[in-house]
Amino acid sequence: MHIIVCIKQVPDSSEVQTDPKTGNLIRDSAKTKMNPYDLYPLEEALKLKESRGATVSVISMGPLQALSTLQEAYALGADRAFLLSDRAFAGADVLATSYTLALGIESLAPYDLILCGKQTTDGDTAQVGASIAQWLNLPSVCYVNRLEVMSDGFLVEADYDQFVQEVKLKAPALLTIDKEANTPRLPSYLLKKKNADKKIEILTLDDLLKIKTNRLKDEQNYFGSTGSATQVERMFQPVEEKANLVFKDQGKELAKVAFQALRDRNLL
Repeated sequence: MHIIVCIKQVPDSSEVQTDPKTGNLIRDSAKTKMNPYDLYPLEEALKLKESRGATVSVISMGPLQALSTLQEAYALGADRAFLLSDRAFAGADVLATSYTLALGIESLAPYDLILCGKQTTDGDTAQVGASIAQWLNLPSVCYVNRLEVMSDGFLVEADYDQFVQEVKLKAPALLTIDKEANTPRLPSYLLKKKNADKKIEILTLDDLLKIKTNRLKDEQNYFGSTGSATQVERMFQPVEEKANLVFKDQGKELAKVAFQALRDRNLL
């Protein structure tokens, strides 16, 4: 069984800078980490590696600094790692990001299962996983909290808040894994040391354009900001306003004043 896990490097702080012209995050200036929601699909894949001897490949799209996140995946137990990195990929929205990842995934075929986190902490769209499945024409289920491998595919349980759905899918398929599915493991020092020099293959735009698939017309225009259907009009840091209120009264009267102040500010 070959499992591909999509992971992303995200800012590790709320204090990030943005390009005033493009509205894009300036990722080189921010401390980074693996997207926390991606730890759950990676853990699910590693469990299947231990129980069924699966091979786990991780793939990410981003600048070269994202190599550190892929090294972290090696320290957790991944077998292979791939980075899609090219200036042509910059400024991609969900549409362009999912298309780029879909081509990268096709380069790793054959595969049985693609796992994604339910969302990222920087974009928060929760749409990339389902979009990848659409590009690859695969069955998919989002918000999965239980995964069972069957002889003819997969049995999953997905929680949609108002109801829980049980679905059977044939392989290959794509799932986005919710945080209720498992408890992610910690990186292993021994694996980190063992895989410190393990190869991470970098794929550029030229590499992806060589992949034999159902080509889109003018395909080079489907990447990065050029291939994005949406554009950020403006992005800015919110102004942080603080005010100290001091209430002087006795007992019940003080409680009434404090309670009314909270209600006036829609905090209750």
